[in-house]
Amino acid sequence: MKATAKAHTNIALIKYWGKRNEAIILPTNNSLSLTLDGYYTTTTVEFDESLSQDQFILDEQIASGEQYNRVTAFLDIIRQMAGKQLFANVTSVNEVPTAAGFASSASGFAALAAAGSKAIGLHLSEKELSRLTRRGSGSACRSIYGGFAEWEMGMREDGEDSYAVPIAPANYWDIRVAAVVLSATKKSVSSRTGMRRTVETSPFFQGWLDSISYDLAEIKQGIKARDFQKVGEIAEANCMKMHATTLGAKPPFTYWHDTTLVVMQKVWEMRSQGIPVYFTIDAGPNVKVLYLPEHEAYIEQTLGELQGVTDIRLSKPGQGITYI
Repeated sequence: MKATAKAHTNIALIKYWGKRNEAIILPTNNSLSLTLDGYYTTTTVEFDESLSQDQFILDEQIASGEQYNRVTAFLDIIRQMAGKQLFANVTSVNEVPTAAGFASSASGFAALAAAGSKAIGLHLSEKELSRLTRRGSGSACRSIYGGFAEWEMGMREDGEDSYAVPIAPANYWDIRVAAVVLSATKKSVSSRTGMRRTVETSPFFQGWLDSISYDLAEIKQGIKARDFQKVGEIAEANCMKMHATTLGAKPPFTYWHDTTLVVMQKVWEMRSQGIPVYFTIDAGPNVKVLYLPEHEAYIEQTLGELQGVTDIRLSKPGQGITYI
């Protein structure tokens, strides 16, 4: 009873920011993302009758604490679905900086859900797998699919209608993302804590929610038409609105570093010079820059010369779940 799965991370162009139910991870709004080929997690799960507890090795290190607890809690959901009480060996290799704003939990839990469910004998559809994956990490439910995917918030309190659906496959549009790495250090405010604080205390939060339906409708039109300017403008504005909610929280906080602002300003400068380029930022300091293939060399060089930039990782649209 063993399976290995590979899942890629995704970058939200319409952000997921806020939960209406923390226990089973139900969001306050729909979100839309692009799966990336440059960052991924490969996970092997083997259920073994001889084990008396789960074992979790992440990047060749025995995991403990919150990391271990989240994995075992998620395996409990899989065990309950399968009606089997077997413990597992889990080995995971993460090609994503952990807890630095690159959605490592997205690729991590998508790979864990795919490998775990297959290893225990469940035969899940993509919709069922996405719904399961959501229970580990909300954004992970979008990594089931390649290309563009939308996480539908749903209306039911049991979460049965909250899962991701595909919008356009990886080969639909060659849009590129440069992940500008400024810091690989762990965030001082986790996404989960930041979300909760924002929902409970920020006076800007309702305005954020009220803007989502328009942003979603417009960006989906842009994707359908392969209108890069439209997609870029909406993604960048949506990102700025999300981060504005954190400044209104009590106490206020931000995920940005000083170099985050330097990269943002450089993107604006390049755009003023006629180069179509936009940015988006998740819950971390690092910036993801959207561009088209013909501008890749110039953008990589220009951003790489900025002080404080430690690395630039280039990505194309990535595939969904694959089994190895």
